[in-house]
Amino acid sequence: MSSSQAPLLPDATRSLARFSSALRYEDIPAAVIAQIKVSLLDSIGCCLFGMTLPWTRHVLDMVQAEGAAPVASLFGTGRRSSVAGAVLVNATAGHAFELDDIHKESILHPGSIALPVAAAIAQARGDVDGRAFLTGIVAGYEIGTRVGNAATMSLFFRGFHPQGSSGVFVAAATAARLLDLNAEQTVHAFGTAGSQAGGLMAAQEGAMVKRLHSGRAAQSGVYAAQLAQRGFTGITDVLEAGYGGYLSTYSEHPNPARLLEGLGSTWEAGKIGYKPHASVTSIHAALDALHALMQTHRLRPDDIARVRVGVSHMTFVHCAWEYKAQGVTAAQMNLFYSLAAIAHDGEAFVEQYRQDRLADPALLAFIRRIEAYADPEIDAMGPAFRHAARVSVTTQAGQQHSLEILNRRGSPENPLSAADVQRKFRAIAGAVLPESRVAQLIELADAVDRPAGLAPLLAALSDARQPAA
Repeated sequence: MSSSQAPLLPDATRSLARFSSALRYEDIPAAVIAQIKVSLLDSIGCCLFGMTLPWTRHVLDMVQAEGAAPVASLFGTGRRSSVAGAVLVNATAGHAFELDDIHKESILHPGSIALPVAAAIAQARGDVDGRAFLTGIVAGYEIGTRVGNAATMSLFFRGFHPQGSSGVFVAAATAARLLDLNAEQTVHAFGTAGSQAGGLMAAQEGAMVKRLHSGRAAQSGVYAAQLAQRGFTGITDVLEAGYGGYLSTYSEHPNPARLLEGLGSTWEAGKIGYKPHASVTSIHAALDALHALMQTHRLRPDDIARVRVGVSHMTFVHCAWEYKAQGVTAAQMNLFYSLAAIAHDGEAFVEQYRQDRLADPALLAFIRRIEAYADPEIDAMGPAFRHAARVSVTTQAGQQHSLEILNRRGSPENPLSAADVQRKFRAIAGAVLPESRVAQLIELADAVDRPAGLAPLLAALSDARQPAA
């Protein structure tokens, strides 16, 4: 193998860098701005709730012990660190409880990276307004998701976690735009960030480190942009290089055309979905189908003899492994546990993933009645339907009831409304903040691009509170 191999898509990295560095608020459609404001609120809630969790606290304590220059806030704590330290903590918090937004094709949760990066750089600079703030976030969403699209599901099947790998481009693009890097500097930011990509999917089976993938992606992207600002050079064809490039290395079957298709006219930043369940997105359609069947036919858990669940091959590989009570991460990523929680509680949200529920004998007994399989008919529909599910329930009396859900609730095709996202925000932010502060944050997120709208939002995110255990 050699670097003389033909590029996958000539000048792709430079084309994305030119687009990102030239992006202005006025270039972004109003509908995309409205969508990003909803994503902003959702991400704030995820970060504030995630800041209370033990894995995030470990990262926070480590960063605080370093004593870095206090220029950017550690959300909700009244404490500060360096830009790189703040994004490491805050982006870990954003991905800390499987609640963050999702872009289906790229398999990315861009909000838990873009918000911490934009907030930290805006605080450190002190001269960023709300329109520039949103523009930086849109740049991160747009570039990162396009990289994930081009990597395809092959990146995941090779064992990489997209949040830790493609996520570095969300961070680098957000940081580069907010630092006002020119196109050439942005190329080098991308080229350095891509060389720092990582994150292994085995982390889903119980390890805290899955949450850190988001934080490290954010930190790597920030370092890459800050270095590029100082003249540091990266791989100028990092995305398309035929040997040793991001796509040629991380994906066995990349689709490089997806990097640039519709750039500036088809906005990936407008294709964001939100999570009504605190679990991996791939299983949400299955959870909703089981819940609907039980509601429609008035079934209790003891009425059910068997549940059979057909999902895409990716979801099967991702989520249908044998459940063991080995931590919150494993429960949130596992199809069987979450279906059992839905059957008994009617929801799979924060309370269902408490540590003391993970080995509940009733849930473990129900899991033994669930069978999952990779459904070839779902796969034949293509990647757009990788979240689809077919659920059949057989009762103790021998009755059979079935339901197919092709587009999960919360997806762009079956969306949550802005009011739905606000209700979710109230639920998760309300667990750690008084109602008055929750209502204030809803108003501030919506008004962020008005004159002088950013400063009060950043101040509210910085305010100290007593974190929950």
